[in-house]
Amino acid sequence: MSTLIDLHAHSSVSDGTETPTQLVRAAVAAGLGTIALTDHDSTAGWQEARAAAAGTGLTVIPGMELSTNWGPASVHMLAYLFDPLNERLISETARIRDGRLHRAESIVNRIAADYDLTWDDVLAQSIDGGTIGRPHIADALVARGHVANRSAAFESILHWRSGYYENYYAPSPLRGVEMVVAAGGVPVLAHPATHGRERMIDEDSLRTLADAGLFGLEVHHRDNTPDGKERLLELATKLGLEITGSSDYHGEGKPNRLAENTTSAEVLEKLIARGTGSAPFVG
Repeated sequence: MSTLIDLHAHSSVSDGTETPTQLVRAAVAAGLGTIALTDHDSTAGWQEARAAAAGTGLTVIPGMELSTNWGPASVHMLAYLFDPLNERLISETARIRDGRLHRAESIVNRIAADYDLTWDDVLAQSIDGGTIGRPHIADALVARGHVANRSAAFESILHWRSGYYENYYAPSPLRGVEMVVAAGGVPVLAHPATHGRERMIDEDSLRTLADAGLFGLEVHHRDNTPDGKERLLELATKLGLEITGSSDYHGEGKPNRLAENTTSAEVLEKLIARGTGSAPFVG
């Protein structure tokens, strides 16, 4: 049985290009033993992933990538094994998704003043009930022929300096940690060094998160810079945080490939022992 563990992947429930069933099949084909389903601010893919994993030998860790804001910066938090029926999390993620939706509509209206693009174009790139965000706008821009692919869209029209960018509501990282822990879940900061060590959450703030129940840091991720990874490893040791590694797979939505970064079996064992809100789906 494979021991490869990838704790960050998205389906079409948020901004991946594969359904939860297709994601499970891709994980099996990639030789993974464990994968986490971590759609943005949503648990809507859990049931399908559970059914798809049955009989495959694959273990699926139910999770979510929770949006939080730290000052002007967006900070993503991976949440694992929490209670999907927790009322506070349900309410908060609904508010976040609503904010994402209205933000996306506003961005499209701005872009439409300069490019041939409609809201229906964006809806055509999403699924009913899914979390709509900028990746769907990117896909609509690709479909309209304005850019070659998602990456090109984010490097140009959807870049935060382009003039079309807009913020959306999300709780603070501390509130995010507190909510996930209260729901029996295990929080890990996602790719915290994408802009290098100088723009990371500072040590004092990270200590506050650790004291509130933060489990770990996603160190091994292609978007973390080399100097950022070095600093994250220092802080993990200093604050007693676990280290995870993940692909952040989005199907064809990003170049990230399954198992390009992985997590150790020892850390996964600790994570499962910590989570009390839900259980892994064992295929």
